[in-house]
Amino acid sequence: MSEKDRLNEDLLEAQDQEDAQEGKYLTFALGREEYGIEIRHVTEIIGIQNVTDLPDMPNFIKGVINLRGKVIPVIDVRLRFAMAEREYDERTCIVVVNIRNAAVGLIVDSVSEVLDIPGDQIEPPPMVRKGQGSRYIEGLGHVGDTVKILLNISNLLHEEELEQISEAAVA
Repeated sequence: MSEKDRLNEDLLEAQDQEDAQEGKYLTFALGREEYGIEIRHVTEIIGIQNVTDLPDMPNFIKGVINLRGKVIPVIDVRLRFAMAEREYDERTCIVVVNIRNAAVGLIVDSVSEVLDIPGDQIEPPPMVRKGQGSRYIEGLGHVGDTVKILLNISNLLHEEELEQISEAAVA
């Protein structure tokens, strides 16, 4: 069983237990940093696929994929966070999430695991510069001696960007 298959199974198991979703996060890596997304937003994890470019889009919006007949816009989270672009490899994944009732694929370096992070182990994001960068961060989750950056999935795309890619995907 591949790592993606195992994570998809963990994801399905956690989603089946609706009440148990509270405090569960799918963790993934971008470079040396570990991030987390609440699993209630995650639909599935797939390997990197051919992405069809869309014209006149910001550089972090890579294009669209066809997932079982459904056209889904895809963004590269590294580029969204102004990190250096990286060549995709066999560990690169697309995490399909639901952002404001729209399916969106998030390209990440690799997926890690589904973790329980209780509320008392989460602290608010640091106030670095007013509104800068921290708009994507929901909190910092303490797991053992590590810190996971927990993302606010709704803020990854502005309303206008979501409309723009949704319209382009349909066209």
